[in-house]
Amino acid sequence: MSDATFDHPQDAGQPPSLFPAYRATVLRSPREPLVRIPHTLTETTGPAGTWEALMGPAIADLTRHDRGPGVAIGQRIVVTGRVLDEAARPVPDTVVEVWQANAAGRYIHRRDQWDAPLDPNFTGTGRVVTDAQGRYRFTTIRPGAYPWGNHRNAWRPAHIHLSLLGPAFATRLVTQLYFPDDPLIEIDPIANAVPMPYRNRLVARFDIDTTQPDYALGYIFDIVLRGRDATPWEH
Repeated sequence: MSDATFDHPQDAGQPPSLFPAYRATVLRSPREPLVRIPHTLTETTGPAGTWEALMGPAIADLTRHDRGPGVAIGQRIVVTGRVLDEAARPVPDTVVEVWQANAAGRYIHRRDQWDAPLDPNFTGTGRVVTDAQGRYRFTTIRPGAYPWGNHRNAWRPAHIHLSLLGPAFATRLVTQLYFPDDPLIEIDPIANAVPMPYRNRLVARFDIDTTQPDYALGYIFDIVLRGRDATPWEH
């Protein structure tokens, strides 16, 4: 990911900083023209060694964790795809961090107190690193929808947050993955901050070949860092 990754002002597929239907952007969007601050060497170079050495081993199966033998409740899914640059070339050694709600639509977070059960066997967090072909893969459960208070009867569609780290922490990019059969996408202000047809880039594709018999449904979600086919990113 180069410094050019952060240049989206003319890209119609990227969500604007201000989208009034998404009420939080009214308060947090910039009121003055942005000032570009060039990156220094410490911001454009990465840590010595491998990501595994820095962050520990991958957490590619979110349905299990090291606190006990229990297994997360919910529909198991496998998510796989490739991280690509603007020329559809694979981008290896990219960290893909994962966080999501559980099958009931609740996060393990002190501010998430709505009336839905927590799952003691599901933390909702994981991370993987792309291989030489830019591929990543993780197993999790399909998250549930949840209310979020943006407007009357507001519900977020099922989604998975993905955070990508390239050669340095300053290259962090964040996006959301949605599911193809979810009617809440069409009425969700966050999803609709990305205009059509670009919004389709946020929707994973069901894939029977990725699906594991008697175990988990499979989805493919390719991530394009920049260029004409870029994945929409959160500002």
